[in-house]
Amino acid sequence: MTAARRRPPASASVVVLGGGVVGLSSAYHLARSGVRDVVLLDQDALGSGSTCRAAGGVRAQFSDPVNIMMGARSLDTFRDFPARFGQEIDFREVGYLFLLSTPEAVAAFEVNVARQNAVGVPSRMISVAEAQRLSPLISTEGLLAAAWSPTDGHCTPEAVVLGYASAARRSGVTLVPHCAATGIDMTGRRISGVRTEAGIIRTESVVCAAGAWSAEVGAWVGVDLPVTPLRRQIVVTEPLPGLDPHTPFTIDFDTSFYFHGEGRGLLLGMSDPEETPGFKLHRSDAWLPRLGEAIGRRAPTIGELGIAGGWAGLYEMTPDHNALIGRADTVEGFLYATGFSGHGFLMGPAVGEVVRDLYLGEEPFIDVSSLNAARFATAAARPELNIV
Repeated sequence: MTAARRRPPASASVVVLGGGVVGLSSAYHLARSGVRDVVLLDQDALGSGSTCRAAGGVRAQFSDPVNIMMGARSLDTFRDFPARFGQEIDFREVGYLFLLSTPEAVAAFEVNVARQNAVGVPSRMISVAEAQRLSPLISTEGLLAAAWSPTDGHCTPEAVVLGYASAARRSGVTLVPHCAATGIDMTGRRISGVRTEAGIIRTESVVCAAGAWSAEVGAWVGVDLPVTPLRRQIVVTEPLPGLDPHTPFTIDFDTSFYFHGEGRGLLLGMSDPEETPGFKLHRSDAWLPRLGEAIGRRAPTIGELGIAGGWAGLYEMTPDHNALIGRADTVEGFLYATGFSGHGFLMGPAVGEVVRDLYLGEEPFIDVSSLNAARFATAAARPELNIV
């Protein structure tokens, strides 16, 4: 049974394309700042793209200072989410634990921790013994050290979407799910409208928050948004007797294998080196032997658990694994916030504030000029090293 399609309004001050957390946060902050007639479109249900297929991790442990600040700013929102939005999101401040097994990784994380500490993030390097105390399921074989931040954690993406969507509606945003944008009209260098499956919306401003689908949106106005979809898969285990509810979000940095508590079981994931780009949203068992090998090496007890379920989602990858945030130089009225390479959910609250300020011509809380999409035409790209 298909959902009823709502007809979009005939005009808007700004149209946000994409109903994940980045788009919803942007629409909410725009409306809260006094922008009238904000319209948000999504081709499917709100959050049904990458957001609600995420692992739910929220952290400030990054290598790039801009990402550290956006992660920390967003963590403040996640901690206070019920008070701010009246929505419980099951936030668990259990910490993030990165397990390090090479001298190069240890040296890199020592630099990262210093950068994080400089802006108030309480991360620190810890011993292998302390890492095992924090995350008893791990095997310490081959480990040299670990990086730990107790204020990171995880929450429920679907609940965050609901909270932002409800707050956006209360603030006057018109949300139109199940209504795909099909093009953007221009008059000279200026946006004049957004074409949709259900009609044209007259507008002079568009925010592209379309995630893995952003390259096509950018092409409608001649803006290169180098975003490539890449499938990532997650499985959830059967209940684990005696699971410590304080089990941190634990990542074996060498393999990218990670796990955290999910109900009475565990949520597991890992990047698959054999995965190829594309809009693949179905699960595949082909990666399970590689996941099993990583589990057997780093947390063998988990390998004894049965799989209760799982899903596939899309990372929106950029060449340097950093986001694309900015205002187009060649098109008047086109803003973008996309390409987070797997970390859009956790940065969404802060990104919404930045988009609001860019639209209003105000100074954001953090300088995001380094994330302009035009950086790839120069030597300005600077890779984010701490991705999972």
